[in-house]
Amino acid sequence: MTSATQHDEPFDPALVPVKPAATVLLVRDAEAGGIEVFMLRRTFNAAFASGMFVFPGGKVDDVDGVEEIAELCDGLWDDEASALLGIASGGLAYWVACIRECFEEAGVLLARHQDTGEIVRFDDPVVAERFQKERVNIHDGSVALLDLCEREGLTLTTDEIHYVSHWITPMGERRRFDTRFFIARAPNAQEPLHDDGETIASMWISPQEAMERAHEKDLMLMPPTKANIEFLLPFATADEVMKAASQVSRPQAILPKLKTDADGRVVGIAMPGDPEYAGL
Repeated sequence: MTSATQHDEPFDPALVPVKPAATVLLVRDAEAGGIEVFMLRRTFNAAFASGMFVFPGGKVDDVDGVEEIAELCDGLWDDEASALLGIASGGLAYWVACIRECFEEAGVLLARHQDTGEIVRFDDPVVAERFQKERVNIHDGSVALLDLCEREGLTLTTDEIHYVSHWITPMGERRRFDTRFFIARAPNAQEPLHDDGETIASMWISPQEAMERAHEKDLMLMPPTKANIEFLLPFATADEVMKAASQVSRPQAILPKLKTDADGRVVGIAMPGDPEYAGL
C-alpha cells in the first residue's frame, strides 16, 4: 500500500473517498499438480500499489450497474448479489466489474455463448484477434461490456464466480478502496496476458511459491493479496478451490490501520486482532 507520507502536500485523510472495487483470483490446475493463480505486476508509475503483484481488478464503474446488463448475468440477480455482499442494492455490479476488469487487464472473458452454453474460447486466431480489439475498446470506453455481449450473443458467468473476502484500504492512504475479492476458474482456451499499460508483467504461480517469494521479499504483495493467496494454500485442485469458495458466507470487512512513529511517518500496518490495533 502506498504510504501517504510519500507526498509532501498536506491532505485531510477524512476527505479521501472510499471507492467500491472488485478483484478476481483466476485459478487453474497446474500441469505438474496442484493449483496456480494468475497475477499481474502493476506499473511503477501507478499512483496506487506501484510495482506490486496483484490480481485483475479495479474500481466499480457506473456502467457495471446498468439495469440492462442484469439480463445477461447467468444465475445471479441483484437482490441475491446484494445480500451476499451485505448491501441494500447494487451488488451485481461488483460481479460485472470483476468480469470487465479481468477482460481489460488480463484478456480473459468470463462469459458463455447464449445458444450453446459453452464458455468463450480464443483458440481460433480470427476470434482471438477480434476479441483482442474488443478488449482495447472496452478499456478505453469506446465499447461497453453490455454492447459486446449483445453483439456476440454472450452471457456473463456470474454463477461461477464466488465472493470470498472484503478489504478496505486504511485511512491515511491517498487512494482508498472498498474491495470485494472473488474467485473464478480460468477458462480453457483463453491465455491471460498483462496489458503493457497499467500492468507490465504477468504470470501463473502456485500459492506456495507466491508465499515463499513474498517471505523472501522477491514478490511485492499487499496484505489483502497475501491473505487471499493464503486462502488457496490448503487446496490441491481447482475443483477444491471452487467448492470452498462457494461455501464462504458473508466475509467480514477487514480494515487495516497504519502505524506511525512520533513524526507521523508510516512504519507498518496493524491488522484486526493485533495488540495495538484498537488504540490506533
